[in-house]
Amino acid sequence: MFGGWVVAALSALLLLVALAAGVLLWGLRRKYPPVLDTVRRFARDVSNPRLLKTAGQPGSIAAILRHKGRSSGSLYETPVTAVAGVGGFVIALTYGANTDWMKNLLAAGSAVLVHDGQTHPVDRPKVVPLAEAIQDFPPGVRMALRLFGAQECVRLHTAANSP
Repeated sequence: MFGGWVVAALSALLLLVALAAGVLLWGLRRKYPPVLDTVRRFARDVSNPRLLKTAGQPGSIAAILRHKGRSSGSLYETPVTAVAGVGGFVIALTYGANTDWMKNLLAAGSAVLVHDGQTHPVDRPKVVPLAEAIQDFPPGVRMALRLFGAQECVRLHTAANSP
């Protein structure tokens, strides 16, 4: 039915896709800057605007972190995967702690998290090893975090639970 050239072309295409996925996964696990920068730009320009349409709503996988720019003072909204825990939330740092939103959060010391339809003022961000909080994440998320080589997370306290 298919000519030999069609099968060869499809095989070559599948090989290229598998190779690209392997390079992407390798780059994310090793925190290789060119790969991280490419993924961050894709997220900023393509996936984040789409995620923000439903983020923070009940049942959504993503929450919204509202934070102030450390230099500009501008307000930003970043979709994150936040998990509620005792006294606050945990957010895995898939790209590491060297992202703009994380730098903004650490500089300000507080933000607002919209999670599951509710707005929570959060403060006292603390970067901790993922191993300290891995049990807070659902099993499917744990598997993805291991696959992508995440090693850190940030703990946020709800402002109501601040001393």
